[in-house]
Amino acid sequence: MKDHPLSSIPLLAIIACLLWSTAFVGVKTGLQYCGPLAFAGSRFVLSGLLLVPLWWSRRPRPATVLGNGGLILKVAFFQTFALYGLFYLGLTLVPGALAAMVIGASPLVSAVLAHYLMPGDRMTPIKTVSLLLGLIGIAILSLSRQPWTSPAGLSELIGIGVLLLANAAGALGNIFVSRHGSALEPVFLNSAQIFIGGLGLWLLSIPFEEPISLTNPPSFWAALIWLSFLSASAFSIWFKLLRKPSVKVSELNLWKFLIPVCGAILSWILLPEEYPTVWSLGGMGCISIAIIIYNLPALLNPAAGLPDRR
Repeated sequence: MKDHPLSSIPLLAIIACLLWSTAFVGVKTGLQYCGPLAFAGSRFVLSGLLLVPLWWSRRPRPATVLGNGGLILKVAFFQTFALYGLFYLGLTLVPGALAAMVIGASPLVSAVLAHYLMPGDRMTPIKTVSLLLGLIGIAILSLSRQPWTSPAGLSELIGIGVLLLANAAGALGNIFVSRHGSALEPVFLNSAQIFIGGLGLWLLSIPFEEPISLTNPPSFWAALIWLSFLSASAFSIWFKLLRKPSVKVSELNLWKFLIPVCGAILSWILLPEEYPTVWSLGGMGCISIAIIIYNLPALLNPAAGLPDRR
C-alpha cells in the first residue's frame, strides 16, 4: 500500500526537520561559553542517556548487540562523531542562518551517494531538477558572502566547505542505517550510536579545549538540554522512517530542505546580530521551490499516493 502524501511518513519527516531547524540557534548560543567538541560531546552523551528508558524494557539480547557492533560503530562515527564534529566546527566560522542553509544541501549529497550505494535508489528527472535548484540556492548563499574580498569572507567559505563535509558524513550514516539497521530497534540504535559518538567527541575535546564550566549562565544550560532532547527525538524518528521498506534515502532526505528555511528564520528572529538580505531570501526561494517541485505530483494527485518518480 502506497503512502498518502499527508500520511505518517511526510508528517514525521517534517516534525524531525522542524526539530533540527532549531539546533542552529541553540548551538550558536552554547558556543559562546564552551568549545565546540566539549559542547557537542556533552550534548550527545546526554541525548543517548535520555533514550535509555524508552528501549530498556525491550532491549536487545547481548548477542544481537555484539553481532551488530560494527554497524553501531559505523553509524556512531559518521552520524554523530564526524557529522557533528564538523558541524560544530563549521558553526564557529559562519553565521547560524548561513549554516542552516548550507546544511540544506544535505539532500543533494544524500541523493548522489544513494545513487551509487543504494540499489533501486537512482536519480530521476524530477529529483535531479529539485536537487539542482537546491544547489543553486546554496551557491547563491555562498557567493553572496564574497569570500574573495576579506579574511572574514574566506573564513566563511572554509566554514561552508566544512559543513558540506558534515553533510557527506550524515548521508553515509543514513545509508548504513537504511541498509543494515533492520536487526536493531531504531530507538536503541540511535541511543547507542549517539552516546558512543558523543563520548568520542568529548574525549577528543579534553586535550584541546577547556572543560565546561558549571558557572555558565542559564541560557547555556537551556541550550544544552534542548539540543539533547531534539537529537534524541529527531534521530529516533528519522531512523524509524529509514527502516520502512517504502522509504528511499534520497527521497526522505529531500525533506531536509525544510531545515535551512526554518533554521534561518529562527536565527534571524532569535540572534540579534543576524538579519535577512536579498541574497539570503533568494537562496531560500530556490530551496523552497525545490521542495514544491519534488512534491507537486503527489500534491496534485493525492489518491495515487507518493509517486515513484522514475
